[in-house]
Amino acid sequence: MSSLRELETKVGQEVGVSPWLEITQERIDTFARAIEDFQWIHVDPARAKGSPFGGTIAHGFLTLSLLSHLSELTFGFTDRRMGINYGLNRVRFTSPVPVSSRVRARFTLQKFEKIEGNGVQVTWNVVVEIDGAAKPALVAEWLGRHYY
Repeated sequence: MSSLRELETKVGQEVGVSPWLEITQERIDTFARAIEDFQWIHVDPARAKGSPFGGTIAHGFLTLSLLSHLSELTFGFTDRRMGINYGLNRVRFTSPVPVSSRVRARFTLQKFEKIEGNGVQVTWNVVVEIDGAAKPALVAEWLGRHYY
């Protein structure tokens, strides 16, 4: 998908799947420092070995925060001047993301609406999958605004 104008014809369809992205302990630790959330299940590998997860897990909000990056890895709209996050209607963290696992996002276009200022608002149904896992890590309805 190379243009927003093409995107308009894809409502109701899966439009893209991102490449896999590894969730390293370094990524988790960096996120913990950024948001000052140092709960042991995220940042203490020795203690987390004794948890039901058998090791550290990513913050749910880290997984959510990766949506922007995963979408940028998936789409390159040549006719877009600027894009912004507009919000989320719904988010569920459906499965923990273990350290050293890989995630990717599947983007299905739910809505495409023209807005003032020479722009469009898109609503994505996003599923973040964990490589080899039966359940996704996250499901969300994500809104973005793009300007020509």
